[in-house]
Amino acid sequence: MRIFTVWVKRLIVASVSVLFLNACSTSIDGQQYMQHQPKFELEAFFDGKVIAWGIVQNRSGDVVQRFVVDIDGSIQDGKVILDETFEYGLGDGPIKRVWTITKNADGTYTGNAGDIAGDATGISFGNAFSFAYEMDLEVDGSTYRVNFDDWFWAFDDDHMMNRSYIKKFGIVMAEVTIFMQKQD
Repeated sequence: MRIFTVWVKRLIVASVSVLFLNACSTSIDGQQYMQHQPKFELEAFFDGKVIAWGIVQNRSGDVVQRFVVDIDGSIQDGKVILDETFEYGLGDGPIKRVWTITKNADGTYTGNAGDIAGDATGISFGNAFSFAYEMDLEVDGSTYRVNFDDWFWAFDDDHMMNRSYIKKFGIVMAEVTIFMQKQD
């Protein structure tokens, strides 16, 4: 009987651990946005100037960064170039990032930036766009390799929202919320 009791306790602890880890992760099914309008067109939205306002929240929900991003977008040789300049009202982070994003023959996207580890991969889902990549992120003097799960949703031709989930070992460690507006 004692062996059975120990086994049941271990099973309960393992089950609670799995439920806890699943509660700490986020997974979005892009297929549910395939019919949503307006269709998000990366090249059209980022061809020109865009201003963005955002926050970063830690696992407790505390705002640890507040920032504005000026994005100067252009299309060069069929590639989307996003020249981003950050200004922080709270916290700190990169001041400059330049993305080069290429549309592949299968309709997916590949992106690179100086502080991104490897290639970012993107795919459109109706009014949504998913962009996934790894980054070496500095936090309190230490650097961590994290996964970004970026989701963009178009409201109309001039407004978009971005929600990023920063993950380590599959667990959401922080969330980024950004609102973007295309400029005239």
